[in-house]
Formats: sequence, structure tokens, C-alpha cells
Amino acid sequence: MNLNSLDLNLLTALDALLREANVSRAAMRIGLSQPAASHALQRLRDIFGDPLLVRTGARMELTPRAQALRAPLAQALDQVRGLFVPDDFDAARSERAFRLMMPDLAVELLMPPLMEKVTRLAPNVRIDVVPWRGPAIFHAEFARTIDLVISIGNAFKGFHRQLLYTDSDALAVRRGHPVGAKLKRREAFLAARHVGVIIRGNSEDLIDTWLRSKGIERHIALVVSGYLEALHVAARTDLVAFVPRRLIAALSRQFALVTVTPPLDPGIDEQFMFYPTRAQMDPGSIWLRRLMLETGRELEQAKRKLS
Repeated sequence: MNLNSLDLNLLTALDALLREANVSRAAMRIGLSQPAASHALQRLRDIFGDPLLVRTGARMELTPRAQALRAPLAQALDQVRGLFVPDDFDAARSERAFRLMMPDLAVELLMPPLMEKVTRLAPNVRIDVVPWRGPAIFHAEFARTIDLVISIGNAFKGFHRQLLYTDSDALAVRRGHPVGAKLKRREAFLAARHVGVIIRGNSEDLIDTWLRSKGIERHIALVVSGYLEALHVAARTDLVAFVPRRLIAALSRQFALVTVTPPLDPGIDEQFMFYPTRAQMDPGSIWLRRLMLETGRELEQAKRKLS
């Protein structure tokens, strides 16, 4: 193909069409009229020699050729946009919106101190936090929509990983629990009724995965999808929550909870910060990552002072 004859605006239209699989929505996405989007689709069909979008019943679907174009087109457009990214990031004047994904316990521990820094240094910056959606979400298209992810786990393709802070697990029980202190003993631990936490993307509570490797099964009476839910339940019942120790400490006064060291030690939990490879040299991403790493270091320093 002769690139001199190609209107590069067609690539933006193609990106919208491939994302929406709908001419009307694609037109709205990039600010075109529907006839203009339809005209762009016809030109693209002529260029690629492929229909790209075909009608199946009441909806449109991407052809195999269109599916194959999605990832390389997204990467190419990112590189083009990168040509126009400024060389610095003026936090005090920026109105940028950053998008973060993390589980509820990371929101509880990290976001209040992080937002104190953001408010002081960048009062017009906006932070959007979305819930953890599981490891399956880590793909090229997701990397284009996210700035930071806080999670345990191994490295994900297309993302860099940095250690943020460490933690360990303990038992959370309400003040006045009839057998609270006895839960340090194995027999009482196994006899207790537990609330399990199965976050999105997992098939069971990670504590139970570890316990099973030791040949141990605990009595799960309730399963919830978040750590804060587990603490709410433990605070108002005799159920026991086996959760990260830092979270219990942060909410023990508010929820009237007591931390009990379990009879079995699952070891150290490592919480990581992940960021897309594409944003490695982005000044705004670098600025936010530095603040997040600083917040993680402060958690570690607070832990040393307590110990």
C-alpha cells in the first residue's frame, strides 16, 4: 500500500469500529456523524479487501481479519500518541485522570495516605479506582486503560512489577469473643466457624489453598468477596476472619476487633505495584508510581516502629 494515499484519520475510525463493533457507537466515540462513520467503514473495507464488520441477526460482529487487527492497531496508535506526550508532568497544574485497579484491602491501606499527597501536590488530578477483576484481565487492551494495579502475584505479560509492602495473616475476632484467646491453639482454630474471602478471579480463599497443602481443612461457615466484608461480619458475630494483619490493625478500633496470632503461620505476603510497559517512560505515570512507592515505604516504616 502507498501510505501517501492513506488518510491516517481512518486508523482512528478503524480503532473505534473494532472496539464498538457498531457504526453508531463508533461514530459517537470519535465525534463523527453516522454517515461519516459508515463512509469510513466502506473505505476501510476497500483498503483491506475485507468486510471487517458483518451483520449477524440484529448485531454486528468482527470478521477474523478485523479481530487480528485489534492488537497491532492499538499498539500502533499508542506509539503515535506517544509522539505528542509532553516531556514533563506539571503535577500542580495537571487535570489528568489516573485509573487504578486494586482489591478492597489495598484501597483501605493505601488510598487515604496516597490521596493526602495527591491533594497537596496535584489538587486537580483525579484518581479512579476500579475493583480487582482477577488475573485474566491482564491483556494488551486492558494495559491501554489502566495506570497502576495493586495485587499479589507473579509478573503479568506487558506489565512491570515492583514490591510495594509486605504483610502477614492473622485472625480477626470481635472484642469479647467467647474463645478469642484460645484461637492460638490448633484445636480451637479448627473448631471455630470461619468467614472465607474469595476475591474475583480466585476459586477459593488463598488461606485455604495454603492450609490444604498442609492437609488441613477449616470450617467455612460463610464466604464473602472482600476483606472489608469479612471484618464487618467478624465484628458482629462469633465468626473468625483469617485476613491480612495490617488491615485488622487499621480497623481494629473502628470495628472493635482484636488480632489473634494463628496457630499456623502462612508466612509473608508481598503486595506489588504493576504498571503497563507502555507507560514506563510516561512522566505522569512515573510521578504517580513514586508517590505509591513512597506510601508503601511508609507502611513498612510504621510496621518496624510497632515491632
